[in-house]
Amino acid sequence: MSARARTIVRLAVSIGCPCGIGPEVSLAGALAIAQRAAGARILLVGDMGVLRAAARAIDVDPSRLLRVDTAAAAWSAPPKNIAVLEPVRALAAADRRPGKPGRAAGAAQLAWIDTATDLVASGEADALVTGPVSKDAIARSGAPGSRGFLGHTEHLAARLGAPEVTMAFHTERLTTSLVTTHLPLALVPRAIRPPEVARAAYWTAWLVDRLAPASKRKGGASRSRIAIAALNPHAGEKGLLGDEEESAIGPGIALARRRIGAAKLAVDLEGPVPAESAFRLAVTGRYSAVVAMYHDQATIPMKILGFGEAVNLSLGLPIVRTSVDHGTAYDLAGKGTADPRGMIEAMKLAVRLVRPSR
Repeated sequence: MSARARTIVRLAVSIGCPCGIGPEVSLAGALAIAQRAAGARILLVGDMGVLRAAARAIDVDPSRLLRVDTAAAAWSAPPKNIAVLEPVRALAAADRRPGKPGRAAGAAQLAWIDTATDLVASGEADALVTGPVSKDAIARSGAPGSRGFLGHTEHLAARLGAPEVTMAFHTERLTTSLVTTHLPLALVPRAIRPPEVARAAYWTAWLVDRLAPASKRKGGASRSRIAIAALNPHAGEKGLLGDEEESAIGPGIALARRRIGAAKLAVDLEGPVPAESAFRLAVTGRYSAVVAMYHDQATIPMKILGFGEAVNLSLGLPIVRTSVDHGTAYDLAGKGTADPRGMIEAMKLAVRLVRPSR
């Protein structure tokens, strides 16, 4: 393989629910990346019939889709083509109707996730990019591994044997991560423990360091800073408004600092910082990222600032995985009006994480 060929990042893209906007934005993203000559090649893992319909919806010639039997064939395909791998039997027309996912659609999208994941884990691709899925359709499909499906993060952690995974979101204006994810709010305080705070802080530091300019990663004069958000108003007011900052978050920051130091990451932690200040200061540039304590603490500012462009990441996996930060949007499916910016950004970020700036 030539030196030039080795610089190409190979992205395996699971196209999401066949009845949602995932196929359309996956195809549009693949075309955009190809046009940008961004140093990446794309393999769409899904269903050819679904993708042909998506192509017609977004006014793309379906003949540009090229069926392949292996990932290797995708990387050597002509640049004008978008390679498609179908790991399971093609869906019937009734099973891919826009907005109407059934058991077959649920089973198919899970198979596409697993196939794309395995390609990356085996080294046949460099990074995984995932389209939006229907958790309900997957969980009700009866397919192997579908029972209790809660989302990509949990499923990929189990499939890849990852002991700790952190959900994060990234835009150029704001990066944030979660100590807890999909929990009822009443259960959040008990779930905030020093090891969980340390885990989220460490993997956020890894992400920030990976995306930083090479000069900063190599110990330049300036270091990146991350804010660890408080749980309670005013960071608990020294226990008057809650003690999680002193009992769990502070000790977690101490654990994370030791781990970050051992890994030689050029990142400093500050906190606990009142959440309202942490996000405001991050947007002004004081912080490179914010570690949030619970789901909506992170996602409300993220969706206000970067809805449609934010990228979801699963940090701590043995592979790079990025995703759109939106759902299946069944009301838009098949209309050709879905915004592909989130998928394009997810693909671009995957390339950056595989091949950080020198």
